[in-house]
Amino acid sequence: QVDVVETGGGLVQPGDSLTLSCQVSGFDIGKTAVAWLRQVEGRNREGISCSPFHGLYQYNVPSVKGRFTITRDNAKNMLFLHMNNLKPEDTAMYICAADINCNADGRDSFVKGRYFGKGTQVTVSS
Repeated sequence: QVDVVETGGGLVQPGDSLTLSCQVSGFDIGKTAVAWLRQVEGRNREGISCSPFHGLYQYNVPSVKGRFTITRDNAKNMLFLHMNNLKPEDTAMYICAADINCNADGRDSFVKGRYFGKGTQVTVSS
């Protein structure tokens, strides 16, 4: 059984920083790409940041590029999303994924995901 559990969400103010964590068990993330996605109620889920198995690059969508960074600790089977300069439009449920497509130019990324968590809510509001 594979479990994917996100933690670290909460209520923050615009301009704040926050780091989300994701613990994966039952599956070795060291051999696959991982990603963070987010979803606002009533809207489609969108991929925002991904890292291939080797971690030599990462892809971030334009809306978070320069503010968000994905990192991974394969030894602990964990991944993280470091978020800086948060904006109200970043408010969403943040979802961790393992074994998912990730390409350097973003094309065909965030598809064919195999394992997803239930998410952790991030609310950015003054």
